[in-house]
Amino acid sequence: ALVSTQSTGKARSGDLPKLPRNVDPSLHPHAAQREYTAALNAVKLERVFAKPFVGSLDGHRDGVYSMLTHPKRLPTIISGACDGEIKIWNVTTKDCLSSLAAHSGFVRGMGINQSGDCLISVGDDQMVKLWNVDDAMTKGSVEPKHTIVSKTMLTGVDYQWGASSDTFATCGSAVGIWSVNRNEPLRSFTWGVDTISSVTYNKVETYMLASTASDRNIVLYDCRENQPLRKVILSQKTNQVAFNPMEAFNFTAACDDNNLYTFDMRKLKSPLNVHMGHVMAVLSVGYSPTGREFVSGSYDKTVRIFPVGKGRSAEVYHTRRMQRVFCTHYSADSKFVLTGSDETNIRLWKSVAWSQLGPVSARERSAFDYNKKLIDRYSEHPQVKRIKRHRNLPKMVKSISSEHMTIRSARRKKDENRRRHAKPGTVPRIAERAKHVVKEEE
Repeated sequence: ALVSTQSTGKARSGDLPKLPRNVDPSLHPHAAQREYTAALNAVKLERVFAKPFVGSLDGHRDGVYSMLTHPKRLPTIISGACDGEIKIWNVTTKDCLSSLAAHSGFVRGMGINQSGDCLISVGDDQMVKLWNVDDAMTKGSVEPKHTIVSKTMLTGVDYQWGASSDTFATCGSAVGIWSVNRNEPLRSFTWGVDTISSVTYNKVETYMLASTASDRNIVLYDCRENQPLRKVILSQKTNQVAFNPMEAFNFTAACDDNNLYTFDMRKLKSPLNVHMGHVMAVLSVGYSPTGREFVSGSYDKTVRIFPVGKGRSAEVYHTRRMQRVFCTHYSADSKFVLTGSDETNIRLWKSVAWSQLGPVSARERSAFDYNKKLIDRYSEHPQVKRIKRHRNLPKMVKSISSEHMTIRSARRKKDENRRRHAKPGTVPRIAERAKHVVKEEE
């Protein structure tokens, strides 16, 4: 006989029975206490299951200096080492698909076009080499399809984003805009006399690019113009710049003063945010495809993940073997972080340390979402906040961080004493964002 669904409350015989619940607050006087306990348990479980390290790719014979992800193939990454070798990897199987003897000396930079079939590399040998990625992956080792000899030293390269683009930019003594069909640059930009260390294209406003130089400036260019647009001079040198893929006007700079700065390119007088946490120079920065967070690598041998709008890192990753981190990238699905460091290894980390790998059922996903909402709701409660913020750090990082905190506290105390004993208004309060920008020029 058929069973009525009205009597059981089940649409199918295998479903769980629906339990009626009255949400009247007067009938649940301890709901907030139970929710708080559930939030506390949820944030504790996050720390228990925080196992971010996934695996490593071992095969380089020297430090990994540059790295990029393939725009079309999710598990494929390309890395360049300090001995001039370029390797193409399959992250899923941890296999090296191809090894290319590209340059004599460092591989200073690499770029790949949007279709993913043309790779450009520059090195200490003053050569720009173009590689066919598909041939390299199938044959294992190939010769470059085109080689350009530069008249000056090159320190970086990036490919312009676009389905039909054949333009790329290099940097060294100047920023050069090149076409893959020509052996001479289409145009060159200079502003200052010092070496330009990196160049990065904007993937949304594809004609915009930014460069960093050893004279502490960040310069913005429009490659359709004949002159640079504007520049900002910071208190210390900038090592790398990354554009937000979802907010075209915003970019983040990794600097030698241990901080990262997020700027709006329309207003460079002060940064939108100052991201602190590293205790030594920040060498690399890379954005998530979602544009909500970015990853940074530092000379202090740690990797940090920052939410875009926060000044404090959400995660800190480190291992005993990992040395200075030269390059950091997100995977195309934003679930993983890739880092290349000085001890020849490429490491794969989860972007969310406690996330579960593999298939997740609907009930598990619902439980994860509910726990996340609980933690967000009670995130300012002291116990929840303490557990959520706590991270184990290397002894060296912790001691230097404590020393920096003491120095900052002493400076604040000194300023307050000066302000207390001086004429009102003579010792102004200076915001943290205004302390690091020296000058903006157009």
